[in-house]
Amino acid sequence: MRALPLALRRWIDIWLYQLRGPQPGPIVLGHRRVYILPTSHGCIFFLVLVLMLAGSVNYSLALGFVLTFLLAGLGVNGMLYTFRNMANLRISTGRARSVFAGDAAEFPLRIENPTEVDRAALEAVSSTGHAYGFDVAAGTDTLAPIMLATRSRGRLAIGRVMLRTRFPLGLFRAWTYLEPDVDCIVFARPETPPAPLPAPTGERGEGSASALGNEDFAGLRAYHASDSPRRIAWKADAQNRGLLSKVFSGEAESELWLDWNALPPTMPIEARISRLTRWVLDADAAGMTYGLRLASQVIEPAAGAGHRTRCLETLALLPQ
Repeated sequence: MRALPLALRRWIDIWLYQLRGPQPGPIVLGHRRVYILPTSHGCIFFLVLVLMLAGSVNYSLALGFVLTFLLAGLGVNGMLYTFRNMANLRISTGRARSVFAGDAAEFPLRIENPTEVDRAALEAVSSTGHAYGFDVAAGTDTLAPIMLATRSRGRLAIGRVMLRTRFPLGLFRAWTYLEPDVDCIVFARPETPPAPLPAPTGERGEGSASALGNEDFAGLRAYHASDSPRRIAWKADAQNRGLLSKVFSGEAESELWLDWNALPPTMPIEARISRLTRWVLDADAAGMTYGLRLASQVIEPAAGAGHRTRCLETLALLPQ
């Protein structure tokens, strides 16, 4: 019994609202994509016009006819202006930043107005009911942030977005539905309070005199993407020598492995992911070189913001 209303709703979405799933690229609001109906105030307004017209006919009031048709003309003009306030807008989306579970994800919705008419009193409404009001001047664009609450890790799509307006008289409501093809990755919530990091191990054997370490400056080498920003020789870059990394000699540099199998066997999966997420953040904040060992994937030790993001995304996208 419940399958019929759902199938009917999907059919209405496709036939009436032209929603066939996420839409890539810019979306242009053609005339067939903008819908308009009277508001409750508009219905009352037109009911009053009918009563005024009936009274004017009954009592042969010339001024009554003039006032009735004047107000009716204003109402029709208001309907046209309400429709025009949304027609031919161009909507695209920017890249959404990753957030941690429990934080609000923000999807930047870019609304472009290529016409010579200002657009006022528009609203963008997310699937959770969050509304953001904005105006778009002629020949310009603006950003409307679509906020979505996050509850669990994984990939979060923007979902269905509604644009609406009641400008200028509030007698009519124009709206359209959009479903842009954009999503963001929601990282797992870090464990609180944090557990101590595991003990690091020597990269090439502890105490090796010739191993690379953190004691004495030994020279410069070409920069690698996995190098920590703290090792970059910024002075050399300022001298137009290219991007180089500092090399140190002395005590061996330690490596930290964040191992899934090293966690307690009775720990639930989500608790493991939460702890590993916390360890990734703590190791990155300490400037350590760390790697991630999971049941089905191994990320070799590295450092830097790109490595941190890769580890967090890998943990966030593990099967639930």
